[in-house]
Amino acid sequence: MNRTVVFYKTTDGKCPVQDFLDSLPGKVAQKAGGKLIGTEEIWECRIQFGSNAYRVLCFFLDRSVIVLAHGFMKKSQKTPVHERERAEAYRRDFLKRRT
Repeated sequence: MNRTVVFYKTTDGKCPVQDFLDSLPGKVAQKAGGKLIGTEEIWECRIQFGSNAYRVLCFFLDRSVIVLAHGFMKKSQKTPVHERERAEAYRRDFLKRRT
């Protein structure tokens, strides 16, 4: 199945995930696109490079559209609640402005 990837943008035009991906070293960014693991609404793309763990949080609009919402370097065993909450807020904002 082909999927379209969309980057979330804030109302002022900023793109948090693009900024995050642009900040990564080249070899790390090339590994992006790993496995998706998540809850009902927010999914986590896991990127492991050396001893560092990176995460991109995203959500699906339907079966063919994935919206990348937020990225961060993971420093603890569990995904921090505030990182998930930020992705959920971006999802709500995206959906509200989409209708």
